[in-house]
Amino acid sequence: MYPLNMNMLLEIVKLAHCAGEAIMTIYSGDEIDTTYKADSSPLTLADLKSHQIIIASLQKLTPKIPILSEEAATIPYSTRRLWTYYWLIDPLDGTKEFIKRNGEFTVNIALIKDGIPIIGVVYAPAIKVCYYAAKEVGAFVQRNNDIAAPIEVKPHVIDKTIKVVTSRSHSDTRTTALLEKLGAYEAISMGSSLKFCLVAEGKAHLYIRLGPTMEWDTAAAHAIVNIAGGLICDFTGHELHYNKEDLHNPEFFVLPEANTSLHKLIQASINP
Repeated sequence: MYPLNMNMLLEIVKLAHCAGEAIMTIYSGDEIDTTYKADSSPLTLADLKSHQIIIASLQKLTPKIPILSEEAATIPYSTRRLWTYYWLIDPLDGTKEFIKRNGEFTVNIALIKDGIPIIGVVYAPAIKVCYYAAKEVGAFVQRNNDIAAPIEVKPHVIDKTIKVVTSRSHSDTRTTALLEKLGAYEAISMGSSLKFCLVAEGKAHLYIRLGPTMEWDTAAAHAIVNIAGGLICDFTGHELHYNKEDLHNPEFFVLPEANTSLHKLIQASINP
C-alpha cells in the first residue's frame, strides 16, 4: 500500500485543484452546455473534463489502485467486491449549483479501504475553499492561499439552538417536518458536499439527508467528517458503508460523534 501521510494527501489536494481549474475554464464561459443522464441528472462538459484529469492523474500516482467514478460507474460488482483499496470520485458534485452559477460545487476524491473512507478531498474551486483529511494525519481547511487550519466538529449543547445545514437544491417537506420535531434550530443553506464540511468544521451541528444519494456523493466528505470527529449514520444508527452491490446510500444524518444527546433526539423524532 502507498504511504498514508501528509505528502500523499497533498498530492490529492493538488490533483483536485487541477480538476478545479479545468472546471472553472468552462464555468467562466458564456454558456454551459448540458445534457441529461438516464436518471435525469444533469451532465456538463466540466464533469467530463474533471473526470478525465482525475482518472489520468490517479492512474499515474497509484497505478495499482482501481478507480470508481460517477462518470464511469459500470464496473460490475463481481469485480469491485475483490477490491480492498479503491479511489471513489465525483468529478463535479453539485452540477445543479454549477449550472446555476452559485459557486457551491465541488471536486470530490476519496480513498476507500474495506468499505471505509480513509482519505477525502472536497475542493470548491469557485470559492477557493478546500477541505481535506486522511486517517492518522488529520482534517484541515484551506481558504484561498491561506495556511491550512485543522478542523474539528463542535457538539451541540442541550437547550441551545441547533445549527442545521439544509440543501440548496434538494429541500423537501419530510426534512422540514423532521427538523420541526427537534425544537429550536437555525437553518444554513448550502450546496454539494460543502454541507458535510460545515459540520466537520464546527460551523453546524447537523445535516439530515432524506433524499437519494450515491456513494460517490458522500465518500470524500465522509472521510473529512469522520477524521474531524463526526459520524454519518443511517437511521438505524449504522455508519454508511462503501462498495456495496447497490451503490445507492440509505437516508442518513451527519453529526458530531460525541453528540449522543442530539443522536437520541433525532432517533426519537424518527420513531416517536
